[in-house]
Amino acid sequence: METIKYTPRGVCSQKMEIDVEDGVIQAVRVQGGCNGNLKGIASLMRGMTVEDAVSRMEGIRCGMKPTSCPDQLAQALKSAR
Repeated sequence: METIKYTPRGVCSQKMEIDVEDGVIQAVRVQGGCNGNLKGIASLMRGMTVEDAVSRMEGIRCGMKPTSCPDQLAQALKSAR
């Protein structure tokens, strides 16, 4: 199993860790940010392929920000490819 450790930029979250095994997301942990929303996103991502997660979350914006926590999770997954 691989653990992706990522420091997000431009969002409230401070640290992201994603466990991936054979291209499938096993667990997501996010420090900081909107706790309830991120717990929901983490739960939805569990069992999803890396490719599917990136295609669904990349480019999502948070208000006027050019990025969001979901977009930063996609960037974390892309950085590990």
